[in-house]
Amino acid sequence: MLDQELGVDAGLSRRELIRRLVTGAGAGVLFTSTALAHPIYKHLADGRLLASAEAHVPAGAWTPKFLNPHQNETLLVLAERIVPNSGKAQVNRFIDLLLSVDNAETQKTFNDSLAVFDHESMSRFGHAFKVISESKQNELLTAFAAEKASFTPDPLGGVDEDRPEKNTSMGTPLTLRDHFENLKVWTTGAYYSSEVGLREMGWTGVNFFVDFPGCQHPEGHS
Repeated sequence: MLDQELGVDAGLSRRELIRRLVTGAGAGVLFTSTALAHPIYKHLADGRLLASAEAHVPAGAWTPKFLNPHQNETLLVLAERIVPNSGKAQVNRFIDLLLSVDNAETQKTFNDSLAVFDHESMSRFGHAFKVISESKQNELLTAFAAEKASFTPDPLGGVDEDRPEKNTSMGTPLTLRDHFENLKVWTTGAYYSSEVGLREMGWTGVNFFVDFPGCQHPEGHS
């Protein structure tokens, strides 16, 4: 059901693609230490969580389970700016599905990150992020990426130190860069674990990549 809900070819289920990705030899080079510590990797690496998400997929036409309509539309636009073709890969649906079975802290951090994009867009341009022009969206992304993060990622990939919600619980305010990085990893993790993303990067079902594919926008936003 999960592959049908997310638009994946029934001949190669998304769960099987993910299993091959995170258990294969390429996992260590596909994911940076920060990505490995991010909540989405927990889902990608844990088949039980994916099964739990799959069990909650409703029958019939798709509607978000966790995101409200405005958040879903914002995520659609934002994900497309971060990784082109995210809409084709239905990144928003996969993220919504994973968030629907995640903990309240991770959900709040995700919501806060989306809200910050709208807040900054309203402050700078007088409109929500999803309706401003593509050039203004890219301008905002570049500004977020130029900010300093509130923490230095653990080079060994320590989970607690790299999770945005951990910083919040410790009383460390998240910066614009933190919020950007949070959504960037959600987006890239969802996209490059999809059949669309994997095949775009030349995945054949056997071979993996030598570098983790990051933000594909010309400016990089990194």
